[in-house]
Amino acid sequence: MAEKACVKRLQKEFRALCKEPVSHIVARPSPNNILEWYYVLEGSEGTPFAGGYYYGRITFPSEYPFKPPSIRMTTPNGRFMTDTKICLSMSDFHPESWNPMWSVSSILTGLLSFMMDKSPTTGSVSTSVEDKQCLAKTSLAFNCKNPTFRKVFPEYVEKYQQQLAEQAQLDALSLRAKEESSVLKTETLDNSTQDKLAKAEDGERRRNRKQPVPTWVLLLLFSIFGLVMSLPLLEH
Repeated sequence: MAEKACVKRLQKEFRALCKEPVSHIVARPSPNNILEWYYVLEGSEGTPFAGGYYYGRITFPSEYPFKPPSIRMTTPNGRFMTDTKICLSMSDFHPESWNPMWSVSSILTGLLSFMMDKSPTTGSVSTSVEDKQCLAKTSLAFNCKNPTFRKVFPEYVEKYQQQLAEQAQLDALSLRAKEESSVLKTETLDNSTQDKLAKAEDGERRRNRKQPVPTWVLLLLFSIFGLVMSLPLLEH
């Protein structure tokens, strides 16, 4: 069970965070356990983590603030192992360096800063920039599958649903543009085909007009003409 001083300290820190939020950081205690806190770190612009939402957990000892907490990250991120204790000077890996003046906001600010760094530590991993960017894009969707995340951070669930709606609109517009383009191409092809048929018919008519009179017709005309001319001679 948490000591009274620990509970008062954590309650005070939560009120402070609500009153003065920290940029790129959201942190809240579990509704059922003041020693269990959940956080979301938002990736900074200009880094491989831009657009990412990194969800994790801080577990405080009942002796807090005189002993440090443990820190874990749940969201795949390309910097830290998931659901594994992260080694920081502000975590329980280094109780000798812990300062009771540190708070939830300073712990998470330090975690966010260390996340942007490349220094190896216990619980860290090495991945490419492309891997981190890919994980950043899928981070919010991953988080929203977690029941605790949905319960503690409903505003991020709403943000994700809004993103899905916007993407659906973009997909619909893209599909409509493709359909219109397809219809336009079909109409263009139809017009082209009609033009070709018209030209072919016109050419045929021209050929028919230029076609010479058949030889047998000429012979027949000459025969008739000769017969007509010989009729007076036959009468004498």
